Amino acid sequence: MSSVAEEPYREGLEGVIANETAIANLEGREGSGGLEYRGYRIEDLAGNVSYEETAFLLLHGDLPTRAQLREFDSRLRASRDLPAPLVQLFREIPETAHPMDVIRTSVSVLAHFDPDVNAPPTDHAANVRKAERLVAQMPTAVAFRERIVNGNAPIAPRADLDHAANFLNMVNGKMPSPTMSSAFDLSLVLYTEHELNASTFSARVTVSTLSDLHSGIVAAIGTLKGPLHGGANEEAWKVLEEVGSPENALKWIEDALAQKRRIMGFGHRVYKTGDPRSRILKPHCAALAAEIGDDRWERIAEPIEQIVTTQKHLPPNVDWPSARLYHYMGLDIDLYTPIFAMARVAGWAAHIIEQLDHNRLMRPRARYIGPPNRPVKPLDAR
Repeated sequence: MSSVAEEPYREGLEGVIANETAIANLEGREGSGGLEYRGYRIEDLAGNVSYEETAFLLLHGDLPTRAQLREFDSRLRASRDLPAPLVQLFREIPETAHPMDVIRTSVSVLAHFDPDVNAPPTDHAANVRKAERLVAQMPTAVAFRERIVNGNAPIAPRADLDHAANFLNMVNGKMPSPTMSSAFDLSLVLYTEHELNASTFSARVTVSTLSDLHSGIVAAIGTLKGPLHGGANEEAWKVLEEVGSPENALKWIEDALAQKRRIMGFGHRVYKTGDPRSRILKPHCAALAAEIGDDRWERIAEPIEQIVTTQKHLPPNVDWPSARLYHYMGLDIDLYTPIFAMARVAGWAAHIIEQLDHNRLMRPRARYIGPPNRPVKPLDAR
């Protein structure tokens, strides 16, 4: 019988299979690499289904019929409002609070007001209802806090707008163009789910104790806050700002590589030959840049992308184009990771529900590398 010390050790759990899931597949067709949501290729979903349809797919198991989508969308629009105490709390939280801390607190507070707060953690139907409400509420929470911290009055959600357009209107105080709304919706679809990443794993570990869905989402948000998981699109934008102009791009990237700097927005732990989400999103950056009449950031990004890809063999990941996309929409950089969270909540919730439906407490072991067994000396002899 083998001991723990003899078992293979994988630092960071890299390559370790810890769960079975029917939600996302990063192997693609016949193991060729890619991304699928419940069997649908991301390339087929992108541009053909809305975020609402994608959230339904993850929470309910398949793409909705027209009637199912109408009913689901109606439930989402009816659930967008926030309890008044949470809106007041946004005014009391210090302005210096990290936006991810605020959205984490928001989910925790929303748990107290959820109609299914006392449902057993394994109640599948109640968990789906909780998840749908959070999909609807999180964009409102992100937008309200952003407005309040900038000294503006919150803009109430509009039941006549879809998920993407409603959020942009709540943040910016004006209707987005069709091109902008479509691109933002696409970015949410691409960020919705990504298998057993750090935040999803933390959510599943949390609820494996039979904790509740909101606690799992809180754990996931706390995990996403870390810059090695979330925040990469914020750092990607900072790269572009540091470069400053297309004329500086070539020298900047050559110097950065010579200094062995890590360029955020490139490479991926799973995708070794390129992130399909980046390829999907990139043309929308160009379209929005053309719409606002300023392609400077595209001309900065292109040579950096080409050189890092060819010289370092690190293709861009989804965070590289999304940073530019959100800038073109007039969104502040501190919103980038909360937007990631409000998109991913559908994926997190789907994994939480899957975990609770077939639960086993997660309890891995650690390899001990401390001192050998030793006697305890009397206090005066130490």
